[in-house]
Amino acid sequence: MSPNTLLDPVHSRYLVLGSGIAGLQFALLAARNGTVRIVTKKESSESNTNYAQGGIAAAVSPLDEFDLHVQDTLTAGAGLCREDIVRKMVEAGPRLIDRLLEHGVRFSREDGSPGAPFTLGREGGHSRRRVLHCRDMTGREIEQRLLDACRTHPNITLEEHHIGLELIRGDQIGLEQDSAARVVGAVVLDRRTLDCRAYLADAVVLATGGCGKVYAYTSNPDIATGDGLAMAYRAGAELRNLEFVQFHPTCLYHPDAKSFLISEAVRGEGAVLINHREERFMTRYHPQADLAPRDIVARSIDQEMKNSGDPCAYLDLRHLPREAVLARFPNLQEHCARFGIDLAGEPVPVVPAAHYMCGGVAVDGDGRSTLPGLYVVGETACTGVHGANRLASNSLLEAVYFADRVATAAAQEPEQDLGTHSLLDPRMLGAGDARQAPDVMVLEHDWDLVRRVMWDYVGIVRDRERLDLALGRLRAIRKTVEEQYRGSLVSPDVAELRNLGLVAELIVLCARSRRESRGLHYTLDYPNLLDEASETVIRRGMSLEGESCWEPESGYHD
Repeated sequence: MSPNTLLDPVHSRYLVLGSGIAGLQFALLAARNGTVRIVTKKESSESNTNYAQGGIAAAVSPLDEFDLHVQDTLTAGAGLCREDIVRKMVEAGPRLIDRLLEHGVRFSREDGSPGAPFTLGREGGHSRRRVLHCRDMTGREIEQRLLDACRTHPNITLEEHHIGLELIRGDQIGLEQDSAARVVGAVVLDRRTLDCRAYLADAVVLATGGCGKVYAYTSNPDIATGDGLAMAYRAGAELRNLEFVQFHPTCLYHPDAKSFLISEAVRGEGAVLINHREERFMTRYHPQADLAPRDIVARSIDQEMKNSGDPCAYLDLRHLPREAVLARFPNLQEHCARFGIDLAGEPVPVVPAAHYMCGGVAVDGDGRSTLPGLYVVGETACTGVHGANRLASNSLLEAVYFADRVATAAAQEPEQDLGTHSLLDPRMLGAGDARQAPDVMVLEHDWDLVRRVMWDYVGIVRDRERLDLALGRLRAIRKTVEEQYRGSLVSPDVAELRNLGLVAELIVLCARSRRESRGLHYTLDYPNLLDEASETVIRRGMSLEGESCWEPESGYHD
């Protein structure tokens, strides 16, 4: 089998990797100043945004205040939020909602008419009703409206079924020393033809979403393999706080359900958690009971399951008016019914599942990473908004806020003269001239093993012994995967598994270095909170706790 074909490079003013709300909103804003190319792994609508049921938090009610939204965010973030950025985002909320309305997003209103007040929901950690929603399909509605606008914009090109393999830095294409570390594009693989191409740009925006598939049980779609985190790390960018993985407390527990999320908005409307004896248990764990922050609720369910030996807990809506439940959550009711469960009429079995990465690629208030030319938005970024625990429904607001900030900042990037430079060391695609197809059986085994190791040893409750076991096993897996990547035809499956294994190890290294329990990171070795909050910082070649990430013997950055 011949190597992957390397096609001629293409250039645009802006390159966006990913097609969730953050990437799409950036593209629409940036397209005012130049050409934008959006590269996305599968269909353009396949993203974590599309699966966001709950809504977008914004203080738009006369009964709400910016200060209250800020304080709720800071409280959930357990000392690691950047208050200045949180405040700017919250105060921009009404303006950002107006922009979504201009794109045609139809948020639910009290009597269904365009001028009526919004029907606002309340979720865990919020002191007021401030969650705008489109019934229980908010993410899908927002994404579709932004996609429609992008598809008709003359300056935007959308390429589906393409996956980024590596970021391209200036030193790899012969740029002068002052541009050596600058990110000038990405090597992209066509998933269908397996052809590779260099996509060059004056500014590169990572909007690749999260990494939920690193765990065996997750609410995320299959595309959430941490590609942006891995590419940024390999390019030399700084990452922060990867130990803070948010587990959604209530994913549907059923052998045939693929980790379908039961929105936190259900508890916001009055649903309660019960055990197999039909006892409400959240009152034993937190004053806010079923509306406690997500980390508290997830740990509480985990503890109840361990105490009882039960495989799940239950969400109970039977005390709520049936008609109101069906009107508010039609998508949830329909999905549960496929598995023989009546959302409004019986307890719904639920378990926690990996949901959201609160850490990510470190960025400043304008979305700039530590590498010039590289911006990061959405779940891939660590902006300082979420801290150690994301407040429910703040993620969509963060996405549109930083899309706006990045569009303004990236417009100032100088145009790069990239056409006269030699392109791409072949080692960027691995090694060897006539590589074979990857071993499918090895790939499937290692994929499952990474996810099982993370679920068993790096879950909701952690300790040093289990983290050490995870680290050893993940490094052994990664060595096998690197051999596959460098010795076989580059395929999407190999690329995703390579990224998944790297991100898993980075999460473990960050978790081992935090000697306290804060927010989403709870360890039996250090159950208390330190007086001073600090960030976990990791980048290529950096040692944490005396250990750095395992690296292959040779690589294109060496």
